[in-house]
Amino acid sequence: MCPYSARVTRPTPAERVQSILYAARSMTVVSDGCRAEVHRLDDAGTTGRIHLHSPAEGALAGTGSRVPVRLEFTDIAPTAVRERLRARVTLTGLLAARYGGESPRSACMEFGQALVEDSDGRRFVTLDELQDAERDPLATSEASMLTHLVDSHEELVPLLVRLVRPQPARGMVRAVPLALDRYGVTLRLEYPGSHRDVRLPFAAPVSDIDQAAPRIRALLATARRAAHHGRLFA
Repeated sequence: MCPYSARVTRPTPAERVQSILYAARSMTVVSDGCRAEVHRLDDAGTTGRIHLHSPAEGALAGTGSRVPVRLEFTDIAPTAVRERLRARVTLTGLLAARYGGESPRSACMEFGQALVEDSDGRRFVTLDELQDAERDPLATSEASMLTHLVDSHEELVPLLVRLVRPQPARGMVRAVPLALDRYGVTLRLEYPGSHRDVRLPFAAPVSDIDQAAPRIRALLATARRAAHHGRLFA
């Protein structure tokens, strides 16, 4: 029995939000009817700039000048796939002045709600879920790892397609790596007028970035052993 016919393990909505926030290098801030683009976030992404806290924590800290704010993030595939937008994340809450003597661009935000929208639909994430979500060790390295795979090892992508179940339909134009997370690799199979995304799960989740390359090599080794007859490309 093929191990890839089993249920696919994938990040939870909270893990998706956590990874997008951590890897973000830009965001849109909407407040009082005005929109501002914030670029060149530091290596900690949004989590290094915005401290999220519950309304209860805000009450304990006392009242102050706070304004309603909406933070918008887009998750764009680093590879040249069709329809590169992978997800949108929206955070709403009340934003206060900078806190704790940190950088002037650091701020304290009273959490309202978090919404993630992707191919699986729209899901709300609570602050507790977000804080409990384990940070994906590949979040900030995903882009460079995927582009390296496409630019330097393009011949390996058709090999990974051997693991796709059910097998790709006739007429597939190409397969491109779409995403990489601690649970596995996602490929986008493109057809003339449509596409299909498939996940190839690792044998076990990655807990450290050094485990990523061995996990990918294990997928490739399985693909080489896989019997996959018939044409993949029209």
